[in-house]
Amino acid sequence: MTFAFDNSYARLPDRFYARLPPEPVEEPGLVKLNRLLAEQLGIDADALDSAEGIAVLAGNRVPKGADPLAMAYAGHQFGNFVPQLGDGRAILLGEILTPAGERFDLQLKGSGRTPFSRAGDGRAWLGPVLREYIISEAMHAFAIPTTRALAAVTTGEQVYRDAAMPGAVLTRVARSHVRIGTFEYFLARKDSDALKRLADYVIDRHYPEATRDERPYRALLESVVQRQARLVAQWLGVGFIHGVMNTDNMSIAGETIDYGPCAFMDHYHPSTVYSSIDHRGRYAYGNQPRIAQWNLARLAQALLPILDVEQDRALEMAQSAIDAFPQRFETAYLDVFRAKLGFREPHPEDAELVTALLEAMAEANADFTNSFRTLCDAVEGDETGLRAELGACAGLDDWLARWHLRLAREPMAADDRAGRMRRANPAVIPRNHRVEAALDAAVEGDLAPLDALLEVLRTPWQDDPTTSAFQRPPEPREVVRQTFCGT
Repeated sequence: MTFAFDNSYARLPDRFYARLPPEPVEEPGLVKLNRLLAEQLGIDADALDSAEGIAVLAGNRVPKGADPLAMAYAGHQFGNFVPQLGDGRAILLGEILTPAGERFDLQLKGSGRTPFSRAGDGRAWLGPVLREYIISEAMHAFAIPTTRALAAVTTGEQVYRDAAMPGAVLTRVARSHVRIGTFEYFLARKDSDALKRLADYVIDRHYPEATRDERPYRALLESVVQRQARLVAQWLGVGFIHGVMNTDNMSIAGETIDYGPCAFMDHYHPSTVYSSIDHRGRYAYGNQPRIAQWNLARLAQALLPILDVEQDRALEMAQSAIDAFPQRFETAYLDVFRAKLGFREPHPEDAELVTALLEAMAEANADFTNSFRTLCDAVEGDETGLRAELGACAGLDDWLARWHLRLAREPMAADDRAGRMRRANPAVIPRNHRVEAALDAAVEGDLAPLDALLEVLRTPWQDDPTTSAFQRPPEPREVVRQTFCGT
C-alpha cells in the first residue's frame, strides 16, 4: 500500500522533535475504519483494511515514505506553565498530500513511549480512543474545524489506569499538530531562531496570505486570533465544552484538537463543567471565550522576540491583536446565533435577544439542543415543543413576541426560514449518556451501539423517527456528570 508522503515538519531542525518509530503491539485488530476519509486522503481503504494496513495503523509497520517523530512543545496547563510536554504517547508518521493537493498530518495516538512521556506509558485504551473518534467525526459533521479520526485499532495488550483496560491506537488526521505550546517551548529556551523558523513554517503551511503583509508575524498572530474566535463561537453554538483548553491543546491551524474530557451540554447553564480534572470551572462552557483570549495572549508573548526588534513596538502589536479578540469573537458568536434564531442580517437588538433566550433556558433548566431545535417548529407556528422545554420560564411569551417582531424585519416564507434554521440547529448531538453506553458496549465487544451512534451523527441535521431516541435527553439514572481524560 502507498501513501503520498511529503514530510515538511521533519525537515525542520532536530530540536523541534525526537525521531523514533512507534512501538509494535502484540495483536492488532481493526475496530473502526473511516472509509470516506481514507478516500478523501487518497488512501486505498481496502488496503487499510488488510493485515498490512492494520499493521500500519497499529504502529507495527512503518510505511514507505514516512518519517516518524514525536513533536516537542510546552504548555500552560490549567494556568501553570510546564516548559516541556511534547508527544508523550503519539507519533507523527508524516504528512500526506491528497489528490486535491491538500496537506494533512497522519498521527498515531497511543503508539508507545517517547522521550516526552515523562512517567506515562505512552499507550491509550479503547474507551478514550473511541470517544475521540465519535466526537471528532460529529464536529466534522457540524462543519466545525476539527482533527479527524481515520481508524481505531485494538492492540491485544492491556493498559493499566484504575484497572486493566484494552489497549488501542487512534489514527488522527489534522491540518497540522503545531500548537500554541509549540511556540511557548522555544520561547522558554530563548531560541529566537527556532521561533522564527516555526512562524515561517506556520505561515507557509496555514497562512500564506501573511507573506504579503509588511509585518508577516503580526499578520500571523491576527489570523490565529480570528480563527480561534470563530472556532470557539462555533463550539458554543452546539453546546460543546472542550474540557481542557490548555495551550498545548490549542491548534495554530484553528482546528479542535485533543478530545479528552470533552462533552456536549444537556441542560443549559453557562457554568456547566463535565471534566473530572477541571475542579474550579476554568474551562466551563461560558468561560471558553475568555480562556481562548488568555491562551492567545500566551502566543503573542511567545512571538514578541520576532514581532519587532524594538520591544515597545512588538508589545504594541501583540496587545493590539489580543485586544481585538473580544470584538472578533462577538461578531462570530452573533453570526452563529443569528442563524440559530432564523435571522440573516445583523440588527442592534440581536445580542439582547440571544442573551434573553439563554437566560430563559437556564431558568427553565431547558435542554440546549432541543430548545433551539424546537424554535425551528415555532417559526412555522408550532410552539408545542418550545413550550415543553421553556414552559417554566415566566418571560417566554414576551420573548416570543419580540422574536416574531424581529423575524418580521426580514420577510421570508416560514418553511424556507425553518429549513435554514434546521441547518444551524442539529437534531442530534453526541449526548454523553449515549457516548458512554456505546463505549461500554464496545469495550465488551459489542460495536452495534457505536455503529448506530456514528450513523446518526453523519447527518445530524436530519429529523426523522429513526433519530428520535438519539434526541432524547438522559433520564435521571442516565445522566453523566463527569467525563475523564484518557491518560
